[in-house]
Amino acid sequence: MQELPLNIPEGSRKEVMAYLEPFMLNEMSEYLKPVEEMWQPADFLPDASRDTFFEEVRDLQESAKELPYDLVAVLIGDTITEEALPTYESWLTMVEDVEKNEQGGWMKWVRAWTAEENRHGDLLNKYLYLSGRIDMRQFEISTQYLIHDGFDIGTGADPYRNFIYTSFQELATNVSHRRVAGISKKSGDKLLAKMCGVIAADEARHAKAYMSFISHAMKVDPSEVMIAFEDMMRKKIVMPAHFLREAGEPQGEAFAHFSDAAQRIEVYTALDYVDILRDLNREWAIDKVTDLNEKGEKARDYLMKLPDRLTRLAERIKIPEIQYKFKWIHG
Repeated sequence: MQELPLNIPEGSRKEVMAYLEPFMLNEMSEYLKPVEEMWQPADFLPDASRDTFFEEVRDLQESAKELPYDLVAVLIGDTITEEALPTYESWLTMVEDVEKNEQGGWMKWVRAWTAEENRHGDLLNKYLYLSGRIDMRQFEISTQYLIHDGFDIGTGADPYRNFIYTSFQELATNVSHRRVAGISKKSGDKLLAKMCGVIAADEARHAKAYMSFISHAMKVDPSEVMIAFEDMMRKKIVMPAHFLREAGEPQGEAFAHFSDAAQRIEVYTALDYVDILRDLNREWAIDKVTDLNEKGEKARDYLMKLPDRLTRLAERIKIPEIQYKFKWIHG
């Protein structure tokens, strides 16, 4: 990393992002892997060129039959979230105060990140299709709707809020995929467990990158980064699929049922949200940040107290016990 500049004025995002550019360009390999060394969906799925293809599909379907209904619903929601990648890529390219040169650090990062993430939806989509449990037309309608509807996550085009959001979101996605992997393994679907495990590992690497971006920005513009963090947490971090819907439904209705299912089987809960906030507070060592202005100090005070307050709220949440019947799932 280059030496800390001494002349960046407070709140000057353009200068801060210029300072981060060499980091994105030169140290990207720490968080991304060479293409030919990475897993691909074909590594896990039945190979149609082999004589054993239909037997492998039957085995996959037998294992998938044992998955709990709520887990299948969560897996579908996770997959649709991954499939809405075009929305996320276009959002990241609209971030302001970054160099938009195609060979610059930011644009190279966005393309490389997108290329890795693209494998996730490809793999899970094919698994769902082969499982025989999914009404793929209904699934595809929801996927098209989610891309069509976009999202409203409260970041605007601000780089600090974008990096804070992606840090949180990548950690949340890691939790969800890891938990789905664990339940799938207990249910006897070892193939799905492996798939979700490798996806979770990707998400963990990506989270480290975005957290690192904020760590470096905090060194040179601490007050503005802290204020942006506070602002995102006051708004609440919404999941990128918060507009998720099924055919004939209004925006967000399917997401509410998907979230209930995730909480019922403890794939992702309100307490996980609090744990991620605590992790980010620790990762960015906000209690030790110096040179904050008055607004920055107030923001830090809010962030330090927030986990305990959210924990009390999370413990009072009542989750519906009755499973919702999704159009996505046969039977």
